[in-house]
Amino acid sequence: MKPWAKKFYASKAWRLCRDAYFVLRHGLCERCPGPGKIVHHTIYLTPENINDPSISLNHEHLELVCQDCHNKEHHGSGEGVTSEDTMFDEYGNLVRREMM
Repeated sequence: MKPWAKKFYASKAWRLCRDAYFVLRHGLCERCPGPGKIVHHTIYLTPENINDPSISLNHEHLELVCQDCHNKEHHGSGEGVTSEDTMFDEYGNLVRREMM
């Protein structure tokens, strides 16, 4: 996550919006038949629009996606983007994949 977005993503308003959207979509990814994990902004947030609730907190501009679909959105096909032991978390940070 970008430094300018940290306050927004920690806010009560975002948490309530995100949780309500997750329930609305029954916890399912809107792009594939898998379980959803990340509430994604379809209009990318910027320092200029992040404080505009008609963009940042509007269900019309949100989408529930799984980790793989989110990675494809932000990082292309996902092939060759990460090694087998790494992945991108819900904030776009590269992290070690938990081995199951």
